[in-house]
Amino acid sequence: MRKISFPIIALLLVAIDQISKWATVKNIKLGEIKSFLPNIVSLTYLQNNGAAFSSFQNQGWFFIVVTVIFLSVAGYYFVKNINGNIWFLIGLTLVISGGVGNFIDRLRLGYVIDMIHLDFINFAIFNVADSYLTVGVAILMLVLWREDDGISN
Repeated sequence: MRKISFPIIALLLVAIDQISKWATVKNIKLGEIKSFLPNIVSLTYLQNNGAAFSSFQNQGWFFIVVTVIFLSVAGYYFVKNINGNIWFLIGLTLVISGGVGNFIDRLRLGYVIDMIHLDFINFAIFNVADSYLTVGVAILMLVLWREDDGISN
């Protein structure tokens, strides 16, 4: 069951990311700001040619190569640990889903669509795939931090 459910979950997560980006492009003009939850979250359509927080602008081929390596390594560890710690698999599923979601944008468009802006803090505009990556990495750090693998299945 576990071997089948994680890939399906990953595909659903990628679909949610891509639908959110499609909806952004269809409903918000480039650079426009729309209030979503007043004083909490607004939506702003941006085209990010860089990496996290718009760093490394216009390095498209670099990102493609790094993403292929990153996804290959994550996929390897996922398959190697398919019967292991559930939290490790959840973290990897989120990381893989986020990587694939942004990779699709880079291949299809040459940039990543970002839209989520936190109004209550001075923070970069990001997307759903970035959220998956952030939460997935946090989970992986917690799991790997626990040498005894104390989080039970």
